[in-house]
Amino acid sequence: MHPALLVTVVGLIGVVLGGTPLVNPTVGKVWPCPQAEAPEDTYMIIRPHTFFFNVTRNTCAIVDEALLRYKKIMFPSLAAKKSKYPWRKDDNFRGYLDNLQVVLLTKCEERPYQGMDEQYEIKINSPDAPGEGFLLAQSVWGILRGLETFSQLLVPNAAVYNVNSTQIRDFPRFSYRGLMLDTSRHYLPVSKIKETLDLMAMNKLNAFHWHIVDDQSFPYVSSAYPGLSEQGAYSPSHVYTEGDIASIVTYGNKRGIRVLPEFDTPGRDGEPDGTYGPIDPTNDANYNFLKTLFEEVTTRFPDHYLHLGGDEVSFDCWKSNPNITTFMSQLNITGDYSKLEELYISKLIEIVGNLPTKNGYLVWQEVFDNGVNIADDTVVHIWKNGNTPLIFKEELKKVTAAGYNTILSSCWYLNYISYGVDWHKYYQCDPHDFKGTEAQKRLVIGGEACMWGEYVDRTNLISRTWPRASVVAEKLWSNATITLSTDQATPRLEEHRCRLLGRGYDVEPLWQSFCAADVIDDEEIQNSLEL
Repeated sequence: MHPALLVTVVGLIGVVLGGTPLVNPTVGKVWPCPQAEAPEDTYMIIRPHTFFFNVTRNTCAIVDEALLRYKKIMFPSLAAKKSKYPWRKDDNFRGYLDNLQVVLLTKCEERPYQGMDEQYEIKINSPDAPGEGFLLAQSVWGILRGLETFSQLLVPNAAVYNVNSTQIRDFPRFSYRGLMLDTSRHYLPVSKIKETLDLMAMNKLNAFHWHIVDDQSFPYVSSAYPGLSEQGAYSPSHVYTEGDIASIVTYGNKRGIRVLPEFDTPGRDGEPDGTYGPIDPTNDANYNFLKTLFEEVTTRFPDHYLHLGGDEVSFDCWKSNPNITTFMSQLNITGDYSKLEELYISKLIEIVGNLPTKNGYLVWQEVFDNGVNIADDTVVHIWKNGNTPLIFKEELKKVTAAGYNTILSSCWYLNYISYGVDWHKYYQCDPHDFKGTEAQKRLVIGGEACMWGEYVDRTNLISRTWPRASVVAEKLWSNATITLSTDQATPRLEEHRCRLLGRGYDVEPLWQSFCAADVIDDEEIQNSLEL
């Protein structure tokens, strides 16, 4: 035998006989972990070619498209191939599950929103309905979350699938479960944004925070001000047109994901690569510009909320402008540039609040810290001091004591990477872990993982974000008692990583291990061994 072929065969034998992975994955466990689940040892068999979804009540385009989408997710072409290894029944076999009854109890809503109902119930061969399968939800969003859970319950068994008898009652712990992408420092193709939305849906995240522009580039194509992208984008190809935005918003809508744009103002010039200062707050023409721009933005992004930014404002440029110095002197705020920023943000908030769409807004925590008078329904986004939990916990306490809703990102900056297993710190962070009353903790509506784009583009976006964002997703969905132990989460996370890899997403490994999706199929292995 040729030496090179011998090496190949030895390697394949290692695969066949089994190595020693660092983590042994669970089988058929759901991520994020459901709030309540009662699995049994018995199971039913699903045959891909005979299985169908049986919609028995309300339906709509979102449901119909989701059912088609999940048929493809559950039964990919390779998994549906006939296998030479037959499956065998045993004493726990309880029959064939040829359909899942999908019961939507109310009419579909048109688009996702803050506080939407995402609860659902799944029954497979339950005592009150033996031999049957049900997915029930009050809302279309619950149906979407339940379909994802059902797809994860299926375990390949030769040419068919096993699904355990079980009952699941599930709902999210937090109503806002977000992921932020930055498309200004590196442009991200629309296809990669949609791939991210797919993965968000597979992890039950429901808010896509799109940091679409910044000092580095302005890829948003404005009809009112086309020069913004013509002068500000990296190139004419590195832009997001009105059609691109509509496509992304619709794509997210079909998956129960809100798309919230951020147009960070007044801007920052404190970064090493920054070259432009914040907007001049003394120029009335700038406020007319902002009003027109945000009127356009709110027609393209239908969500009630916008993210107005307001973080990391450097005052160096303002200090160098004699017109601004004179203006501040007239208002008797000489030298206190945070007061000037407060004046600007107050005017911006008034503009946004009086748009025809009457939008609400999110702001970075500096806006609150600087004492700006913000609306009662403002969401304060806490992001600072990720390495100093005592400080961001104190910020949670202050913001909620003032009566504002808040979301947390401080401990979930995914762009900060390190060698080795680095997800434990994400799993150990909890938005309710601060000294406050129960009323204060109810004001923490969730959290958000952030992927800033200094060193991330289309080549590494998916692998760097996932499955690390999956960890944040479980912290925000599952019961607090479930997410106390990284040891218990580890084998489920390994299964989930392999699941996503098997669905075709290049998510990175978490430790030394292997997934079935990494290995060539049985027929190829056998053919190689016979050489």
